Amino acid sequence: MTICGIKLTHDGAIALIDNGQLIFSYEMEKLSNSSRHSEFNITMERVEEILLKYGYTPDRINNWVIDGWDNWRSEDLDVFNPTKRTAGPNIVKGFELAAYGHMVNEEDILLPALFRNKQVPWPYKSYMHVSGHVTAAYCTSPFAHKREDAFVLVWDGGMPPQLFYYDYHKNKVHNLGYLFLLAGYMYINFAHAFEPFNKLEKELSLAGKVMAYIALGTVDDHLVEFYKETFNKLNRKVDTANVNIDVVAILTAEFIKQSRLHCDRHQIEHRHMLASFHAFLEQIIIEKLQEKVKAHALHTRNLCFAGGSALNIKWNSAIRETRLFKEVWVPPFPNDAGSAIGTACCEMLVADRIRALDWNVYSGPMVCATDDLHSNYSVTECSLEELARLLHTFNEPVVFLNGAAELGPRSLGNRSILAPAVEPAMKKLLNKIKGREDYRPVAPVCIEEEANVIFNPGTRDPFMLYEHRVKEEWKDKVPAICHLDGTARLQTVNRRENEMLYDLLLHYKKLSGIPLLCNTSANHKGKGFFPDVKSVMDWDMVNFIWSHGKLYHKVSIAKLQPQPHPQQGPLQKANEGV
Repeated sequence: MTICGIKLTHDGAIALIDNGQLIFSYEMEKLSNSSRHSEFNITMERVEEILLKYGYTPDRINNWVIDGWDNWRSEDLDVFNPTKRTAGPNIVKGFELAAYGHMVNEEDILLPALFRNKQVPWPYKSYMHVSGHVTAAYCTSPFAHKREDAFVLVWDGGMPPQLFYYDYHKNKVHNLGYLFLLAGYMYINFAHAFEPFNKLEKELSLAGKVMAYIALGTVDDHLVEFYKETFNKLNRKVDTANVNIDVVAILTAEFIKQSRLHCDRHQIEHRHMLASFHAFLEQIIIEKLQEKVKAHALHTRNLCFAGGSALNIKWNSAIRETRLFKEVWVPPFPNDAGSAIGTACCEMLVADRIRALDWNVYSGPMVCATDDLHSNYSVTECSLEELARLLHTFNEPVVFLNGAAELGPRSLGNRSILAPAVEPAMKKLLNKIKGREDYRPVAPVCIEEEANVIFNPGTRDPFMLYEHRVKEEWKDKVPAICHLDGTARLQTVNRRENEMLYDLLLHYKKLSGIPLLCNTSANHKGKGFFPDVKSVMDWDMVNFIWSHGKLYHKVSIAKLQPQPHPQQGPLQKANEGV
């Protein structure tokens, strides 16, 4: 069966599954330099063009499935009318969707809603939003391929953390209840009550900034205890028989209010408030998980973690380090970037009864061809060995565009800015050209078999979803990838998963003795990954672009040789005034 899954709201996307295999998944932000977290913004005509690239037409789709969402205003967006052809998105009225699924009450998450719209020729199904998180996590997990049961923890913005259990042989999801009554968006809302985030617009990328910023603060045990007492007092006032998402929202808001009052009363530095708050949430997640798992002691000890909160590498690592579970799985798209895949997986489980999705993280849009080159760039053939030599010699960032884009929010080597990590100033330079705050970390991409030499634990982590500590003897060798607290968000690479990136790292190690490079996303600030070389040229922030065996370099770089006065290069300029 061929299933097309669609996410309409923010992090809009379209995904195609054919007989249990993921054919592609296109997130709107990765098309045409769209803004991050874009809604579904392409016409049905464009949908047909994408399908045709993979040999499909709309009439070959057995089931169209749309991700659910509360308060969906169907008049806002309508792109599916195949009879209309316009330059911009079509506006067709009347699309109904399933609910968000806040999961504070028992709900069957694999029960779809069937809708018809007279303006389109096909009926469509819609599953609750939370359902897609559960199935995207489980169906992509190693547990599905091993035919094993698993717990699935979902903590998304509009719901408290909810624990499920998937029974493989019965093909059934059991709702085990919430862990505690705080909404996932709390991490953003809490930060927004304190400096420096109270001066910023409240948006989804704030969570990543907070996770980096807390390294500037200190965890105060007295503050953590205050948070626990406040949380417990508020929970004692809740009538558990009548819990709903409004109760969760009220409790969340009151917790933030009381925390800010405590901060002002005792004149506590905001960075310490934030660091201690993060630690409090980490402790309560683990504590409540342990209670739930103990109550279901006979269940298989596998865990999938999904929802926007599963992008928090510190929590992921803390859960993994408890040894409460045999194995922990976080997909590379735990947030809404995976919702189109997830809603299609719901239908795959229900209609096809296929549990394990055959998928690859590099299933996004291909690099678009570039014909219109800027006059200030030249192009030359360049092998991976030559690119490694350039990185080692020039010590400059290179935008690396190759093949199909990564799924999810992390750049994993196909839409990356790569750079040597051997000087502290490289982190400063990369943050400067990306327009990011100076406290933001830069991730390392490392040869898989070398990772445990440099990092602790240094385990295989191909999706940048866990925290690793840089070993003391390596901190001065690769300072650009060391965060303020001595950790790094590691991506490991092997030849099977990304042959091009792996070979580049091997060539670079042969020259430098260093088996890793800096890796940050290649994109305009606030937008998705660059779709083509021309977009990088328009951005105009690097001297070198590599794509499919070609090196695009600014004409001002006359010869690909070391400069006689390296202090004139961009790395040294970034260091001026330090």
